[in-house]
Amino acid sequence: MQTLYSFLWYLLLPLLFLRLWLRGRQAPAYRQRWKERMAWGYRPGTLKSSIWVHAVSVGETLAAVPMIERLLADYPDTPLLVTTTTPTGSERVKALFGDRVTHVYCPWELPTALNRFLRAFDPKTVIVLETELWPNLCAAVKRHGAKLMLMNGRLSEKSYRGYSKLPRLVRPMMARFDALAVQTPVERERYIALGAWPERVHAIGSVKFDMSLDDTVRQAAARLRVEIGERPVWIAASTHPGEDEPVLAAHKALLQVLPDALLVLVPRHPERFDNVAQLIRQQGFMLARRSGQEAITADTRVYLADTMGELLMLFGVADVAFVGGSLVPVGGHNLLEPAGWGKPVLTGPHLHNFTAIAGLLDDADALTLVDNADALAIALQALFRYPDQRQRQGQAAAAVVEANRGALEKGLELISEQLTVKS
Repeated sequence: MQTLYSFLWYLLLPLLFLRLWLRGRQAPAYRQRWKERMAWGYRPGTLKSSIWVHAVSVGETLAAVPMIERLLADYPDTPLLVTTTTPTGSERVKALFGDRVTHVYCPWELPTALNRFLRAFDPKTVIVLETELWPNLCAAVKRHGAKLMLMNGRLSEKSYRGYSKLPRLVRPMMARFDALAVQTPVERERYIALGAWPERVHAIGSVKFDMSLDDTVRQAAARLRVEIGERPVWIAASTHPGEDEPVLAAHKALLQVLPDALLVLVPRHPERFDNVAQLIRQQGFMLARRSGQEAITADTRVYLADTMGELLMLFGVADVAFVGGSLVPVGGHNLLEPAGWGKPVLTGPHLHNFTAIAGLLDDADALTLVDNADALAIALQALFRYPDQRQRQGQAAAAVVEANRGALEKGLELISEQLTVKS
């Protein structure tokens, strides 16, 4: 089965390069560094006995920041390799860690490329984030003799059903993991059902609860809030195609009640920034763009946050937070960043990637579910009309974050065990 799987990847190789070229029309960075996708050009032995952390894009990278910082501090003599698959993830790694880590793209799921990559970077422990479950990568890592670990693992019911349809491919992959740190007991049972060894699967919670708001982030948020002034502010974060229209419709309805309200709109992907700016203008809103350092005046009704890596700070500016990827069937995005700021959180119904976290916030009455523009507008109006309710929901959200911290320490203990056990 794995041989057939690998053969299909080689057949698809021309389409993979075509996809890079097509995506490069809107995001030119996809056409750069393409050799890294094949692990070409690396010198064997570039690193020795490294720790390899693999995150997909921005979200996984940001979730991994506390862990990576601890690895850098706890293992200062061990080279640290961090890979992503997207240019935006690459930009975040470089901005956050500079030359303290080695960063390249993760190679495609081709045995020859993976073997070249492993000879070059020689990992002794490989840590993959969340749902990065790739049969050839796992097999190559074990052939190389490295320890393999899943960190902050999650597995929705939908994904579980999909993996269950390919047992001859999935079960050997799951059995190759030396340790799996997953978020919930339900997900633990799913991983075991797919073939992971029960004694190797640990439900430790989500490391996203271990977020930190350092002084730099708090001060930047305070400065921007001073620039905005005393007016109602809400944020619509990580929006996807199909969400900006209902968000803007809800804002238009809110302005009927609160004429000076400001929407901070943060599209998920940078290639959409210009299109969203055009949409905002077409809807008749006075717009300021953060990328152009445009001033927020009394007439500004929408502030387009068209920069990367500032979302956590921007949550601190708002009074109320809506998290996107949820009005359309994407599965939602990180609800804990606004919760950590003590903000009441609004989200759409599509939350299959964050079911457990959404449940905790909902149980604490810190989460409001909306399914369209009208419901979003009504929820916003209620939260701004009743500041006591807004404060109560915000405090409840922060309490959920505080009560569930600790997954990072548990995960680091598992990593330490893998680093000290010989293969």
